[in-house]
Amino acid sequence: MVDPIHFEAHADIYGEARPPYPQALWDSLRGLGVLEPGRRALDIGSGTGQATGPLLAAGLSVTAVEPGPRLAARLRRAHPDAAVIVERVEDAELPENAFDIAIAATSIHWIDLDIALPKVHRALTHDGRFLVWRNVFGDPDARTPFRERVARIVQDRGAPPRPGPDPEDVSALTTELTRSGLFTVDVVRTFRWNIELNDRQVFRLFSTFSDWTSEEADRAAAAVRELGGTVVEHYMTWLVALTPAKTPCADRW
Repeated sequence: MVDPIHFEAHADIYGEARPPYPQALWDSLRGLGVLEPGRRALDIGSGTGQATGPLLAAGLSVTAVEPGPRLAARLRRAHPDAAVIVERVEDAELPENAFDIAIAATSIHWIDLDIALPKVHRALTHDGRFLVWRNVFGDPDARTPFRERVARIVQDRGAPPRPGPDPEDVSALTTELTRSGLFTVDVVRTFRWNIELNDRQVFRLFSTFSDWTSEEADRAAAAVRELGGTVVEHYMTWLVALTPAKTPCADRW
């Protein structure tokens, strides 16, 4: 597994390089009633605040858990109203029944669920919600010349895929999130969207990917230039909303 602290090396550009979550996601969360002002949110693996900022703007109070010191420092500067814990959620001391929602936004694949899920369950109120979502950079149903070039770069690595379940496979994830009996799935939704990127934006974005080298990101940027200077990337975001079980099967852990 790639070290999640990989992102620390890109703390200076991470916030600008990563595109924001789509508006349809936030609209869906409002429809679920979880973005009410005054609610208390736990943002797990918060990075530089891609989810923290919109949560604060919606009137929630936010406690952000981010293990990377440089990322956490950026988050504090950008969002001084957030309380920031510089630790892995597996190591953090979380108060019981303290949060109305807990969020893992493009971070769940870095988390040891055997440790984290019981902690999140205890930290949520009895009617709280656990919200897990992820941006998938490259909609598998959208084939473009740029995506063909990206696939060629990945193929040229000649390395086996990363071990473990595919972090973009939402079905596999829901199984992992519910196998303990601590949570049940309420909602699963997928949002498709696109964004136009130039070569510099592609280089910066791909540089932040944990399994991409700088040389590979430069090849992707070169492909953009060769394809006319900008490309339209088709992305998707999935959302899983979970409810804590009232009588969790704690003996399974």
